[in-house]
Amino acid sequence: MTLAVVLFTQDLRLHDNPALYAARAEADQAVPLFVTDPAIAAAGFDAPNRRAFLAGCLTDLDASLRRIGGRLLVREGDTVEQTARLAAELGAVAVHVAAGVSGYARRREQRLRRALGDRLRVHEGSLTAVPPGAVTPAGRDHYAVFTPYQRAWQQVGRRAPLPVPGPLNTPTGLPGADVDSVKPTAGSLPAAGESAARRAWQHWRVAQYAQLHDDLAADGTSHLSPYLHFGCLSANELVHLAERRGGPGAEAFVRQLVWRDFHHQVLAARPAAAHADYRARHDSWRTDEAEFAAWQQGRTGFPIVDAGMRQLAETGWMHNRARLVTASFLAKSLYLDWRLGARHFLDHLVDGDLANNQLNWQWVAGTGTDTRPNRVLNPLAQADRYDPDGAYVRRWVPELAALPGREIHRPWRARHRPADYPAPLIAPESTGVRFREARESLNGSQGEGR
Repeated sequence: MTLAVVLFTQDLRLHDNPALYAARAEADQAVPLFVTDPAIAAAGFDAPNRRAFLAGCLTDLDASLRRIGGRLLVREGDTVEQTARLAAELGAVAVHVAAGVSGYARRREQRLRRALGDRLRVHEGSLTAVPPGAVTPAGRDHYAVFTPYQRAWQQVGRRAPLPVPGPLNTPTGLPGADVDSVKPTAGSLPAAGESAARRAWQHWRVAQYAQLHDDLAADGTSHLSPYLHFGCLSANELVHLAERRGGPGAEAFVRQLVWRDFHHQVLAARPAAAHADYRARHDSWRTDEAEFAAWQQGRTGFPIVDAGMRQLAETGWMHNRARLVTASFLAKSLYLDWRLGARHFLDHLVDGDLANNQLNWQWVAGTGTDTRPNRVLNPLAQADRYDPDGAYVRRWVPELAALPGREIHRPWRARHRPADYPAPLIAPESTGVRFREARESLNGSQGEGR
């Protein structure tokens, strides 16, 4: 009787899981494995919100596996050492794992290859709809501009979603560890796991996405990003499901999944983009700890920015439009290093994905793939357009709730400004230009250092 190990990483699901499906097809028995690796915590990516959500995902995965004759084996330690040791203990004919895109994931695969040799099976197209490197421009290893990537992405064939595999016949009595329970920093987190993810997709009204995805108060986004990050949902299957529903909303949603694939193929080709400028602009970022702390705490004096930052702190999630606005304010209006903001987001976001987070921050900061590096999102114009009645701000900045309509976005003009809300960090008329280009007018006689 043959046995294969399935090493789960960011593919915590049964549906459309190439590694799990292939393991069951190759061997008579399959042992699902997840390794809690201290290297993740040492690198600073083991944030409490994601750790708590991960625990729920693993619990749900174990329950789902038990329904098909398996169970999840959890071990602690170095992922490669634990995987190789288990494979040796069980005499596994193969170890199956989903291909990753980060520098850490690639190094892990290299070490697994050295430890396991030709018994290692790495499966592309598990984390994304189109695998990184599946489409490339002539003479280059990745696309650096989204629009031509999208055209190429639309032309490439995508595999049909895989069904849940048959009985796994996992051996009993294998020693493992319990799933850690962690207290999140956010006041509330979404339900975790594949079961919750599939319910969320079924209940979400994708038909309205094209009209509502930027409306901050309507909150018409899918909220599926945490499930995509942990692989509770397959991006490939979501594309198929959305295309089956059809219509402008589904098309707009698929475009966002293409953006996700785009960022993953950039990071796969340029792992250093996780911490270094993809396109160096030679910016000399300012340092102002007080302003950075005010931004973190949602106390900048710009209600739309503060609402986004408070939503992040309370829920571990932020509306995509608010992410763009808050990021632009930090990097463009305050001219503070994008890496500070990216780190803060990763410290709190349940869906804190290295490719999406870092490359979206670089897009906003003008150091990434954006062909318009000087773009600035004016928070006042953004508030007027995407929260015209102030409902989003009213929810997250309750001390301003008494201000009527869009007046809430400019509390400094109010006759009776709330005493417990701060004055703007910078002159409101200066938010639509890069700080570097306007600092003299911003600071007057105070000079550059504010």
